[in-house]
Amino acid sequence: MGKNPQSGERLRPVDLARGHGLSTQAVRNYEEAGILPPAGRAPNGYRTYTPLHAVALRAFLALVPGHGHRTATLIMRSVNEGAADHAFHLIDESHAQLLDDRRTLQAVESALRDLEPAPVSEPGAVTGAKGGTFIGPLAGRLGIRPATLRKWEGAGLLSPDRDPLTGYRVYDEADVRDARLAHQLRRGGYLLQQIAPLIAQVRAAGGPEPLEAALGDWRARLSARGRAMLTGATELDGYLRERG
Repeated sequence: MGKNPQSGERLRPVDLARGHGLSTQAVRNYEEAGILPPAGRAPNGYRTYTPLHAVALRAFLALVPGHGHRTATLIMRSVNEGAADHAFHLIDESHAQLLDDRRTLQAVESALRDLEPAPVSEPGAVTGAKGGTFIGPLAGRLGIRPATLRKWEGAGLLSPDRDPLTGYRVYDEADVRDARLAHQLRRGGYLLQQIAPLIAQVRAAGGPEPLEAALGDWRARLSARGRAMLTGATELDGYLRERG
């Protein structure tokens, strides 16, 4: 059966704070943000809390690692306002975002696996004075329009040099690699702003091979988020049961 937040054992702000390594001001801030239900007041005007507040605080702190501070705040506020269905909707959105992040990681890993070494220019292709390939042949090889390559350059995905004789763009081996990686990710439905950070990492690392450690860390962080969501769900369920 649910408990009234204003009944039973009385706790001071410091009692809640000490158990979680928080300051008393943080506890007051959480109440004002709607993370905790409203506190009672002692005859002297000081706030008083109950064990239910301690359960609410524990639920919030468990939700943060999986959902982030903002979403965890909105979840708790919704529950405290009696809008549990909205809280569940927010949780569903977080899970959907995690799934989308997993799919992005899988697409990146797949794209890097498929990124086999390729010649800068094909036999017979027109190249710049210092080697490399011009925009037309590269666009033709990828099956896209030259305008698309120019758009990618504007978004920071590519940075070709200019041929000193003609002023045309010249794509060296690294540019061709980046263009191929961008093309594969675009085919997977990813936006330019999602692709740009990866291209920057590949460029800084000198190729895709050194990114394996970064991808492993990314994978581990996604797994940690998933595990944290389970922990948060358990604590939130406990709080909902206590509220009745």
